Amino acid sequence: MTEPAPFLFLSARPEIEAVGPEYESVRRATGLDAGRLEHHRLDVESLGRVPLAGFAGVIVGGSPYNVTTPEANKHAVQRRVERELAELAEWALEAEFPLLFTCYGIGVLTRVLGGTVGTLHGENAAAVEITLTDEGVADTLVGALPRRFDALVGHKESVEALPAGAALLASSAGCPVQIYRAGPRLYATQFHPEVTTADFIARAQVYRHHGYFPASELREVSARLDSASVTEPQRLLARFVELAEGDWR
Repeated sequence: MTEPAPFLFLSARPEIEAVGPEYESVRRATGLDAGRLEHHRLDVESLGRVPLAGFAGVIVGGSPYNVTTPEANKHAVQRRVERELAELAEWALEAEFPLLFTCYGIGVLTRVLGGTVGTLHGENAAAVEITLTDEGVADTLVGALPRRFDALVGHKESVEALPAGAALLASSAGCPVQIYRAGPRLYATQFHPEVTTADFIARAQVYRHHGYFPASELREVSARLDSASVTEPQRLLARFVELAEGDWR
């Protein structure tokens, strides 16, 4: 009997205390065990010769990097990460390979496809209501979510103009582009689909000095997150795995 193909999780967080918890959040949300969700740290090692075609799908995590940072001010590691993620996106689009970008990755994908990323619609760390568009409701992946649901956000930049041909699948009041699709199996979310509120509170402590909220308000932010009910976004990752193992093969 043939063993099922594994999935690949790509992370780009230099903060080591956030790396393991992010992987565990993704693994739990996908329903995969550690043997079927491989982890590659882009901030440590080039994607290089990783045999992408041997995976059933790839999920890209978040990062404190911002694509809107002037190129001259970007660390060499960030420039390499963005170049490799851009190459990954182009390959996946052409190959119709299952690929899901989250948070930071939506900016990389948007730029490589010719859209616009800016700082007009940043959102402080919080739970916000996401609304699916009609196209989102009809989408094979995103349609697994309710028409309206709460998700966890925290970002300084966002999509201001979609790439040509991209399908807008979800929005929020503060950020017009929360999910979109480019091609049949290439997706990007602005919110974090993998985290529980407890996960996000722990992540907020790691990034309290990174400008996602005033550091002096950590206790208040944590209390608001703790009182939020965020139950649906993780279904997106479970559905991604289901499709990559079945209908998309």
